[in-house]
Amino acid sequence: MCTAWKRLWAVLLLILLGPAVGVAAQFRAGAAQVDITPLQFPVRVNGMVEERTADRAADALMSRALVLDDGSVQLAIVVVDSLMLPREMLDDVKQQAAKLTGIPEDRMLISATHTHSAPSAMACLGSRVDPEYAQFLPAQIVRSIVQAQERLEPAEAGWAVVTDDLHNHCRRWIFRSDRMSMTDPFGVRNVRAHMHPGYQSANHTGPAGPADTDLTLLGLRSLDGRPLAVLANYAMHYYGSPLVSADCCGRFGQRFAELLGASGQSRAFVGLLSQGTSGDSMWMDYSRPAVANDLDGYVTGLATKALEAWRLIQWRKDVSLAMAEERLRLQRRVPDEGRLEWARKLSAEVGDRLPRGWSEVYSFEQLFLHEEPERELKLQAIRIGELGITAIPDEVFGITGLKLKQASPLAVTMNIELANGAEGYIPPPEQHVLGGYTTWPARTAALEVQAEPQIVGVLTKLLERVSGQVANALTDEQHAYAQAVSQSLPWAYWRLGELQGQPVSDQLEDGWRVQDQVAATGQGRQAIYEPGVAFFLPGPRGAGLQQQFRGNRAVQFAGGRVRAGRQG
Repeated sequence: MCTAWKRLWAVLLLILLGPAVGVAAQFRAGAAQVDITPLQFPVRVNGMVEERTADRAADALMSRALVLDDGSVQLAIVVVDSLMLPREMLDDVKQQAAKLTGIPEDRMLISATHTHSAPSAMACLGSRVDPEYAQFLPAQIVRSIVQAQERLEPAEAGWAVVTDDLHNHCRRWIFRSDRMSMTDPFGVRNVRAHMHPGYQSANHTGPAGPADTDLTLLGLRSLDGRPLAVLANYAMHYYGSPLVSADCCGRFGQRFAELLGASGQSRAFVGLLSQGTSGDSMWMDYSRPAVANDLDGYVTGLATKALEAWRLIQWRKDVSLAMAEERLRLQRRVPDEGRLEWARKLSAEVGDRLPRGWSEVYSFEQLFLHEEPERELKLQAIRIGELGITAIPDEVFGITGLKLKQASPLAVTMNIELANGAEGYIPPPEQHVLGGYTTWPARTAALEVQAEPQIVGVLTKLLERVSGQVANALTDEQHAYAQAVSQSLPWAYWRLGELQGQPVSDQLEDGWRVQDQVAATGQGRQAIYEPGVAFFLPGPRGAGLQQQFRGNRAVQFAGGRVRAGRQG
């Protein structure tokens, strides 16, 4: 009798709990794209130092959305063909989309592709916002999320990553010490590194940092194998296109669908190309002579490489989701009294006309920073199976993306920049010393010098939270040659291959500690990187120098040095 009652209770529990007991919920995915091309012309176009206008569209702009659901968590990922989108606009979009879909606001990631040929959705340097377009755009982004949710269906997902070092390169190069003729917008000759040196420039020594050459994919398909969507991620600033245009990110989806054989489906395949950590990368390889190319050729090359990654995907039905968000308040680098006086005087001379040139534009920027000396950032991490995604509302250097990928406990990680806002460039602290456009204080690059390590720290914790695993330490990997040197027990061994330096103190000018590789001595001999260094650039090649993470790397000096002393 007792056994019979136990069996009855077991049956009742299965009925009451349904598929939650022993049966995983079905993973579902939906994708949609909504046209966001302006309906009225002319429009203002941002993306350069000075404002431009356009009277036609060269190609369509889109808001492309994914909605994913594992039965417990539902989230949205949106990629919008725009230079950048302000936090305030996106907060409103999320609020409206949440009302219509039930997806929580903190389960939505919305990013911009960073095309430099789109209408001005926000003010940027010398460009004003286009008020009509800024009013039109939010509802279209909301529509894309709603439609993606309406198209949810049982699906499979998979992810893959391939190396593509042909389509992006560091655009920020270090000047020779005897060729530092460039001044900043405030009239100071202090630019040791700057973007676009020209091909094989005799005035420069080489790149100021590494590029992240990963091309990462999230693939989605129906249970019968029909391709639904791809979310690709690659770090390339923009290509350059006529106004108005979605540039390479917009054309990628169509070209990839053609190569995949998915362009004629009854329900359109949706191809999203999100912007990776491209704050210091571009398509030009300035170490070599210029090569003839065009936008369509570039897109075809990138899409062909993405197809290679798609074919590596191992498809899974049992995909679980997790997402976490945290807010971080950071100070801006505001003008001192002397610079503020200069800005007020010059901006008054400009008057009601649009500013022209670097100095006029940056005079107005100092006033904006003075009026708003801090900003709050929304940082996010997502886990889709064993794929990690970080979302950063900034223009991020390649080396920062590599830090996050090495730290991530997940098998594959992509970093999406200009997500959930647009708070400007975040150079690592050592890059601030080298100066150049991406360090000049403006709304496009205003955050405090220590912003980058703080952002990396928060995102690393978020990756730990969504994965349930401990992050990897950012250590300088020991290849065979380094191990041999360490085993010889020298007094100290500084290999100089770090991704980042450890600050000696809170004061930037004190420099950074150098990692002592001689663990066996237990001495921890200290050396100091003096300011004027660039980390994680290509190092020597040869037998015993191979490393698993990005090959052998080395620091390069741009006015700095390593200082060490021995006592006793």
